[in-house]
Amino acid sequence: MSLGARLSGWTLRALGVLMVASAVSVAAFKAPDRPLESLVARWAPPPSQFIELPLPSGTQLTHLRDEGPRTDPLPILLLHGTSDSLHTWDGWAKDLSKTRRVLRVDLPGFGLTGPAPSGDYGTRQYVAFVQALLDQQQLRRVVIVGNSLGGEVAWMTAAAHPDRVAGLVLLDPAGLPFEPDALPLGFQLSATTVGSWMGRHLLPRPLVRHSVESVFGRPERVPQAEVDRFFEMSVRAGNREALHLRIQALLAERAQGLAVPEWPKVMAPTLLVWGERDRLIPPSTAQQYLQQRAPQAPPAQLVVLPGLGHVPQLEDPATSLAAVRPFLDGLR
Repeated sequence: MSLGARLSGWTLRALGVLMVASAVSVAAFKAPDRPLESLVARWAPPPSQFIELPLPSGTQLTHLRDEGPRTDPLPILLLHGTSDSLHTWDGWAKDLSKTRRVLRVDLPGFGLTGPAPSGDYGTRQYVAFVQALLDQQQLRRVVIVGNSLGGEVAWMTAAAHPDRVAGLVLLDPAGLPFEPDALPLGFQLSATTVGSWMGRHLLPRPLVRHSVESVFGRPERVPQAEVDRFFEMSVRAGNREALHLRIQALLAERAQGLAVPEWPKVMAPTLLVWGERDRLIPPSTAQQYLQQRAPQAPPAQLVVLPGLGHVPQLEDPATSLAAVRPFLDGLR
């Protein structure tokens, strides 16, 4: 069964959940959009900054953090996944920035960055965004670390601009075909116009918690603070419509096989990191990356993290970073 067909079935069930919830108490679950200004105090204290990033489609207001020594000759750029934000890297950034320059950013449509000027959330648009960021920050060459969607954007950037990427760390990356064992409820609702419309007006916190728990290997470890963050990032004005458009773009790209011929173009040294309990992009997907690696490229390495799910950098920052450090040190 195709991803689109499975998604349709899951979406019908998710719609039922939301409709029952709304019937119980519309007022309790009403969640209007919130302006950026109302979220800055809690979610963008220093060292957060907002920059205006010039893109062919217009200027993108962008939430950025840039930490660590500016003398680092090989900075690290951290890219989050769908519906996430740069805060997912807090644990990593706190440790890495002691000795390395670490940049992290909210991708368009997510976090505090907000909607893309073009309304286009195709992967190539995200690659153009990363290139523009590197240019504006005058970063000639970087290591890119990406999770999920951020992983796909990372390796697609390396394929398109090999001179800019010295190495890749891909945590449970999207891009090559995969068959999910489970999808977060928020993704299911956003896949359809009706579900997206309902989600723009009603957003039960239990639904948000369920979505976050579904990407953890051990759901009981999800802290309330993370549920609050995902909820508040979701209601940032424009983000719920952006999620709907991103999922539509994902399904179109998947049907076209857009990313498949790009992966063999990646020549950068690459470390694949997978959570053993990832139910969104199962660990078996890693074999495609290993098998389809170009013969002339350095062999990709694979590390599987026992007990962890789709967001190992968030679920267990210390363990996931420890698995990556030898690779990062080797690049230097």
